[in-house]
Amino acid sequence: MHQQVYHSYDIQAWEQRWFAHQNSSYGLMQQVAWSVLQRLIALFKEHNISTIAVCCGQGNNAGDGYLLAKYLKQHGFTVDIYAAELGTSQDLQSAHKEAQAENIKIVSGFNFQKKYDCVVDALFGIGLNRELDEKWQNVIYNINEHKALKVAIDIPSGLQANTGQPLPCAVKADYTFTVLALKAGLFTGKAKEYTGVIETISLIPKDSELHAVAQLAPTNITLPTRKAFGHKGSYGHVLVVGGHAEMGGAVIMAAESAFAAGAGKVTVVCHKNHHVAILSRAPNIMLKDINSLSINDIQELLSQMDAICFGMGLGRDEWAKMQYQAWFDLILNSNLHVVLDADALWFLAENPQQMSDKVFLTPHPGEAAKLLNCQITDVENDRIKAIHSLKEKYSGQWLLKGSGSLILENNKLWICTAGNAGMGTGGMGDILSGLAASLKAQFDEEIALHDIVTLHAIAGDELAKDGMHGLQAFEMSKAIYKVINN
Repeated sequence: MHQQVYHSYDIQAWEQRWFAHQNSSYGLMQQVAWSVLQRLIALFKEHNISTIAVCCGQGNNAGDGYLLAKYLKQHGFTVDIYAAELGTSQDLQSAHKEAQAENIKIVSGFNFQKKYDCVVDALFGIGLNRELDEKWQNVIYNINEHKALKVAIDIPSGLQANTGQPLPCAVKADYTFTVLALKAGLFTGKAKEYTGVIETISLIPKDSELHAVAQLAPTNITLPTRKAFGHKGSYGHVLVVGGHAEMGGAVIMAAESAFAAGAGKVTVVCHKNHHVAILSRAPNIMLKDINSLSINDIQELLSQMDAICFGMGLGRDEWAKMQYQAWFDLILNSNLHVVLDADALWFLAENPQQMSDKVFLTPHPGEAAKLLNCQITDVENDRIKAIHSLKEKYSGQWLLKGSGSLILENNKLWICTAGNAGMGTGGMGDILSGLAASLKAQFDEEIALHDIVTLHAIAGDELAKDGMHGLQAFEMSKAIYKVINN
């Protein structure tokens, strides 16, 4: 069973249904605090932690913090509480009294009076949907600047629970103990900068009314074994089309990636300016001059292929537009697996069309904004809404690239948790296009798009083992070869 990810509103409604069956909200708060304690005892032993500051806000998340402080004190830790003005919730006030009964020092405000080994964030829960004012921003900056292990209860305060966007800042936690179930905002957008290690505190049974918004893409991917009697014709023929006269690198990287992933044959169609460079790097790549092909030539070529990736380095000038118009409808009518990336997406945005389920579209946020005729900030502020809007407008299968890449495939949403910031460099999308076309050419429906995206991300993690700074896309082929064969 894949790990399910939920919208905060659905989790809150599920929680209310639980309370409606006469289950105690305060009892659940106690369970949360006790469960976090059990995890912290082992963690604190590992990190030799004895002094803890618990930062409590004004809502139920703060109640978890007060009770956790109580339990920590009972287990022999030195604990101080830094607190906002107490809210009116009866559960919160009861938790506050329990902490007071343990003679825990409660300081008004969040100016730390000494150094601590650990700071626990219990300021805001998953209901936060507003931009934090200057006062709360300063509180979060103060927590982040404190040199201590940082632990967030439920979600790092300031992080939007469904989009993964800071509002406009958030606590940078080393560990996040999220309550009841996983939230989408822990895995996409800018979440990875803030969440640290994520563990779920599962306390109540899921009911039939609770529905997931997404699933986490699995990272243990096994490809079908090659048959001993296979030959180059057994493993797919990939066509790579792009390569404007001034942009040859993209098609080279896509083609090399396709071979690294196991394609039997790869043909590149691009401007002839790049043929010498391509053959000098990879003489196993077959070549055709894009300017010399007639419509009949294109149709004949497509009939020989199993998959195509189109648009890498194509350009956006009149020559590129002419090539797009010559190829696009023929590609869509070919019944091949098709990967559309880069400049093909730009032209598609100019002339929207409906795609089949064999077409895989792979925009980054800027390209997605162009496709949706909106701003990049609109995409990034709600990536899940954006990818569903892309599907609604164009059909097809979708990948919205970025940290916590989203994959909407056969009407199921997946979140990729692999990958790293070093992959934010030119050419990574071209590598992914070649990889996707190669694996689809070889395995057809036996491999899913979310598995392909994850393999690409895992290869990036393999490449980044020696450091993320200076990671270059053209080096990915060796990492892909290694990952594919694990």
